[in-house]
Amino acid sequence: MAFHAGLTSPFPRSEALVRATRDLDRGRTDPAAVEAAFSNAEQTVRATERRLGFAGVTGGYLRTVDLFRIFAEGWEGFTVGPLTRWLESNTFFRQPILLHPPRRRAGAYAATLSPVLRAAPSEARLLLPGPYTFAETLDNRSGETGPALVHRLGRLLADELRELRGLGYRTFVLAEPLAVVRPPAGPTAASFEEAYRSIGAAAGDAVSLVWTYGADPRGAFPVLDRLPVTAVGFDLTETDVDRLPEPTGPRDVGLGVLDPRTTLVEEPEEVARVVRAVVSRRRARSVWLGPGAPLDLLPAEAAERKLEALARATARLAAGEGG
Repeated sequence: MAFHAGLTSPFPRSEALVRATRDLDRGRTDPAAVEAAFSNAEQTVRATERRLGFAGVTGGYLRTVDLFRIFAEGWEGFTVGPLTRWLESNTFFRQPILLHPPRRRAGAYAATLSPVLRAAPSEARLLLPGPYTFAETLDNRSGETGPALVHRLGRLLADELRELRGLGYRTFVLAEPLAVVRPPAGPTAASFEEAYRSIGAAAGDAVSLVWTYGADPRGAFPVLDRLPVTAVGFDLTETDVDRLPEPTGPRDVGLGVLDPRTTLVEEPEEVARVVRAVVSRRRARSVWLGPGAPLDLLPAEAAERKLEALARATARLAAGEGG
């Protein structure tokens, strides 16, 4: 069995990078200095990812302001709305306002990718919003129904994946916290599945990870287990492992094993034990390991210590320990 570890969400910005962006806002520095700060921080995260043997390079997604901004600003039909609290965290995002049915602009997302992600596309791991979470989060003034919007966003994101695969990218993470916080039902559930049929077809033999967090996933498994993606990830902090349902057949599983709500570092031995228990219950073929929710809630130093624990746990699992 293969075990793959890596980032599935933004890494915290370093103090130096935060200071540089703040100084730019206050007119105390220039864009070139901020670009240099971003580059240095991204190279540091990339070096950590390689040192820890992670599956895929992200550079920390440090330029990701929020999950939706790239698309609200880069696609047609949107404007950027007010600051809005993200789930139950102390972080905020600009809520997208959809005025007309959305239309994708070719190349808009790819143009925002950092130099780290552009340098080696086959090694990069890209982060995008899932179509359901995107549709449920925006302020929809377009006149399109919720189920139709989920379906449309799925097709647009599928087109995005086709373009990115053409550029050499092979690994995609689609963040879908609302799939477990407010599981889709009725016509929306049908649109959710159809959206991922489009995405799965576009991904082809590339890796497609749907990453959920924010609630116990059990109520969403009936639909999540039908998604034609490489794996669906869920947050073990929110999950009662002993009550996980068995899937209809063997498949890959994603597990969020790091808790960003605390600076306490996980014990690799305990992580390996719990992962083995889930593997047995879910009949997993391969396992994708990462943070349970975005790590950018933490200081950078604490987040790095957690990533080191993740690497040690992954090594134990690969060696057959932790059973």
